[in-house]
Amino acid sequence: MKIYLDYNATTPIDKEVANEMLPYLNEYFGNPSSSHSFGIVTKKAIEKARKQVAELLNCKPSEIIFTSGGTESNNYAIKGVALANEKKGNHIITSTIEHPAVIEVCKYLEKKGFTISYIPVDEFGLVDLVKLEEAITPKTILISIMHANNEIGTIQPISEISKIAHKHNVLFHTDAAQSVGKYTTDVEQMGIDLLSVAGHKLYAPKGIGVLYIHDGVVLEKLIHGADHEQNKRAGTENVLEIVGLGKACEIAKRDMNKNMNHLQEMRDLLHQNLLKKLTDIKLNGHPELRLSNTLNISFPGIHANILLKEMELKGIAASAGSACHTDSIKVSPVLNAIKLSTLYAMGTIRFSVGKYTTKEEINKASEIIIESVNKFNN
Repeated sequence: MKIYLDYNATTPIDKEVANEMLPYLNEYFGNPSSSHSFGIVTKKAIEKARKQVAELLNCKPSEIIFTSGGTESNNYAIKGVALANEKKGNHIITSTIEHPAVIEVCKYLEKKGFTISYIPVDEFGLVDLVKLEEAITPKTILISIMHANNEIGTIQPISEISKIAHKHNVLFHTDAAQSVGKYTTDVEQMGIDLLSVAGHKLYAPKGIGVLYIHDGVVLEKLIHGADHEQNKRAGTENVLEIVGLGKACEIAKRDMNKNMNHLQEMRDLLHQNLLKKLTDIKLNGHPELRLSNTLNISFPGIHANILLKEMELKGIAASAGSACHTDSIKVSPVLNAIKLSTLYAMGTIRFSVGKYTTKEEINKASEIIIESVNKFNN
């Protein structure tokens, strides 16, 4: 039995999503910019998907721009604000636990003369709101704080952060790649100006994403060309995957409560099973304000990569920290940011469950994990 416990890295394509995409793989191939019937069919499909995404995020369809994924969306949001507001200011605020798709953009902008403030987090991964507000200057143009952390699952107080930003007339962006589809992301309620979505985190294909741009927010274009996507993102639209993402968002909205309950049940069952047999393990991330599917556990005295290989031989797929840098033996920046001791940090594994995870799989995985840990502890 192979057991997949790495849903934060990527999700399988939902069968309903795949079925929705099939006609656009086999039959409908027109360019949506074409005025004839072939193009009209695909243009309508894109606009239907735009509406499906908007309904999940509670915004207008016109505020949804399709991108190649979460990384492009983050790049467009941050660089777009930076270049459009250079005359106003050159200061951006972010946190120490952001995804590389935000951190690396900020590092790039630093080389171009922008000033970046990296706000620390507490032991649970929550951003220090006092330090965040203190960091704001008359030259601050953007605050970018992720909604939920990809490694430890901690959920930030986004509504409070947006209020702080808007009190100082600063734009607010959130990387919601990990939260959209498995946690409520109401942009209106949370007061968000810009929000990034990655399709492959919510059972849509890889290579498709969204940037929500609140009406009135002006961005410098990242990709230049023809006037696709309301003249905000050039390039012929990826119709096949846009259709898939639209369907995935419709399903996520429809099944949100059911899925959240299931994810939490599976996550907590795994945690409880491990606690019964392994007394010195440590939970990382906030005990309550955490994604319902994410379990980040430290096994002291064992190197995570060695433990992962042992578990993989027995059929378990999980991740050491973020899947984007699993080959690195360095302590994850997120674990450093929460000041986790090296003893625990080097033995940290992220288990992330999904809507297809079963109780049988969790119980079997628990046995394998306990057996593998005991092998190295004895």
